[in-house]
Amino acid sequence: MHEKYAPSREAFEVVYMHCLIVCEIAEQLMGDAGSDLDRDLVRAGCLLHDIGVYRLYGPGGTFDHKRYVRHGVLGHELLQDEGFPEVICRFCSCHTGMGITRDDVERQGLPVPAGDYVAETGEERLVMYADKFHSKTDPPTFVAADSYAVHVRRFGSDKVRTFKAMREHFGEPALKPFADRYGHALV
Repeated sequence: MHEKYAPSREAFEVVYMHCLIVCEIAEQLMGDAGSDLDRDLVRAGCLLHDIGVYRLYGPGGTFDHKRYVRHGVLGHELLQDEGFPEVICRFCSCHTGMGITRDDVERQGLPVPAGDYVAETGEERLVMYADKFHSKTDPPTFVAADSYAVHVRRFGSDKVRTFKAMREHFGEPALKPFADRYGHALV
């Protein structure tokens, strides 16, 4: 799927590598707190959660940063069009931030259809949580739990509570070995 939709080799390398890393983080976290989760479903969710990012590349490889929040719904639509079941499509639309609610959409004027894009299942929550520990920035970085806890404050106390609850439930990943292996900074 990544090779099919990536508009360039560079886009493929950034997005697919991120998805692989998120999968590795999720697998590490499942070893600690995920014995009741469907591991294959988590893996599929990790590998496909950012597929919609490819739809934000325009002609000539320009990337639409202003509409980045749309990548989840774009990925959901893409997978739906490919015939994937809803349980897989939801990993795209329900992993952004600590979840996007209808109220968030309306209050912030977000460029997505009004609705709730919130992780509901344990598998969806783990994919969303694991995603917070790696960023596709240029250059890519690993994000420590304490750093993300500071970052999420700007989105409201409900998002802070959600992250805190996930941190308590899933634990914190050991990111230093990942940072060393991939050569990405740990912030």
